[in-house]
Order: sequence, then C-alpha cells, then structure tokens
Amino acid sequence: MSERLVSADSHVHVRHEQVKEHLASRYHDDYDAAVQAFAARMGGGAGRANQDSMKDNPHAAFTRAGYFDPVERLKDMDTDGVAVEVIYSEVSGFRYLYLLKDGSTQATRAFNDVLADFSAADPGRLVVSYQIPIHDVGFAVAEVERVAAAGGKSLQLPVFPTELGLPDYYDRRYDPLWSAVSQAGLPICCHIGLNTNLDDLTRRDPTRQKGVMVPMAALSCAEAFGMWILGGVLHRFPELKLVFVEPGLGWVAWYLFIIDDMVLRQGYSYDTITELPSFYFHRNIHLTFIDEPDSIHLLRHRLGVRNIMWSTDFPHPVTTWPDSRSRVEEGFKGIPADERELILAGNATRVWNL
Repeated sequence: MSERLVSADSHVHVRHEQVKEHLASRYHDDYDAAVQAFAARMGGGAGRANQDSMKDNPHAAFTRAGYFDPVERLKDMDTDGVAVEVIYSEVSGFRYLYLLKDGSTQATRAFNDVLADFSAADPGRLVVSYQIPIHDVGFAVAEVERVAAAGGKSLQLPVFPTELGLPDYYDRRYDPLWSAVSQAGLPICCHIGLNTNLDDLTRRDPTRQKGVMVPMAALSCAEAFGMWILGGVLHRFPELKLVFVEPGLGWVAWYLFIIDDMVLRQGYSYDTITELPSFYFHRNIHLTFIDEPDSIHLLRHRLGVRNIMWSTDFPHPVTTWPDSRSRVEEGFKGIPADERELILAGNATRVWNL
C-alpha cells in the first residue's frame, strides 16, 4: 500500500447551474441559449452515442457523491489507494461557451472557476484540467496566464479544432497560444470521446450501442498525432507537453512504426520537421491508459516507458475503482520496479509538475 498511484485521467460532473453561480445574471439567458444550441448540434451523432453507451452500462461510481463533491471524492480516492487524480470535466465547455452572443469570455472564466472550487478541497490531490477556448486566441492566451498565475497545473483543449469550424493546430494563428503554454510549463491535454467527425459512421453503425463507432474515437487520434507532429507544431515549440487522454496504447506502436517507415523506406519527406516523426512523439507526447496489460508487457519500450501513464477513469464503466490496487498488481506483474513507478506515478508527477 506504500506504492504511490497517480491517476492521469479521472472525471468530475460539472452542472450548468454551478457555472451560472459564478456568472453575472445578465449573461444567464445567453448561456442557456448556447447550451441548447450545442445540444441541438449534437443531435443523434457520435457525441450523443458515446455518452449514451456509457449510460447503458453505468459503473456504481456514477451514483457516488464523489462524482461531484470534492470531499467525498477524496474519500473515494482513499478507498482506491490513489494519491492524486488529474481530473477532466464531463462537460466540454469549449464546445458551447463560444456560442454565447454576449459574455463568452466571462462564461469561460466562470466554468473554470467551478473547476477551481472542486480542486480547492485539496489542490495537491485534485488536479483539475482547465478548459481553454480556441476561437479567440488572444483570450486563450489570457486564460492560460490566469490559470497559471492561480497555480493551475493542467490545460484541456479540443482534440479536433475542425469540429468547431477552426483550422488545425499547425496553423500559425495558434502560435501565440503555444508560446504562452510553453512559457507556463503546463501540459496540453486532449481527451478523446465526443468526435463529431464520426457522425456519419454513427449513422451507419448497425449496433444498438454503436460498438463500431465507439472504438474509432480512440483510433482517430492518429489524425491529431499527425497534425501536431507532421504539421510541425512540436518542431517549432519543442517545450510543449501534450497528453492524449484515453487513446489506448497498442495501436500507437504500429502508428509510430509506420510514420517512420514512410520516411525511411517509402520516400516521404516533410519540410516541417528535421527529425524522424517518432522523435517528436517520444519527446513531447504522452498517453493515458486504464487497463491494458498486453500493451504494458509487450509494447511499453516501443511506446516509451516515459510516455505512458496509468489512470482509473473514475467513474466511467471501464474504471478500476475501487479495485485499482489489485488490478495494478495483476497487470504489472514482472514489470521492473523503476518502470512501474514511472508509469503509475513518476511520469504524471513530471508532466503536471506535481
């Protein structure tokens, strides 16, 4: 029980009423309208299907007060033997806050203040990921600076900016944001899940719980990897720390092989980078996983022992709560102690400056 466990991916339920408590009343009607507009856009697409798939088979943790009450959450972490959690809101504020006709910047700050309230119960153990909007890069820079000045340790950005009608991250419009994030020394976290680019597949998926589509949310991260790496962002901003949350591990080993092989054997060349593509992955990108023993035992060195981080995914259906310690013991048998420590705690401690 002395082994330190840090979950690189857990969740909190943020309610809209909490956000409005931090928001001047004159913006409330616009806030509600933006929420409704976002719900209408989601419709019956991939995002809704992904949420519904979790609700069809909920874990007991979904009903626990620790899902939204920080004091109870600390108790749940103690039950699970987890020292620290990096926490993401179930609500993706950056998907609708920009839709406010008036007060979008104020609503963004209010949203992040709700996350700060949750963390305040024990900032050293409850590490919330503050959501950074990307429609207004100037405001995004200001919010990064505000979060950093307040002691925040984690930033969350959309995985796919094109879902929001914006250019991919290699576009130079984002360079001031990458500079600000680099200076702050905070990681950019991209959590998979709601991917509206998969809406067409959702419509074609013949299974009741959209079992064809749901795994594709993780696999589609290959697109995002390519934009960051081959698009040259990580070459231009070598200090950036990226965390892809819940993409899984096994398929990434093949991806790293193939993007290098395209250069080494297939004749591809890029004027945006000077190293092999996998170099930027190993230097800048980190992955979280939940329970993937085959990948840990067989592929951890190909992925990079310093690039992978364990998580509980509390309270989603796949969560290891409240049995994380026994699941760790089972899944990490035979892993050397120094590598085990990095994957279970050390890497997260470094990435989030814990």
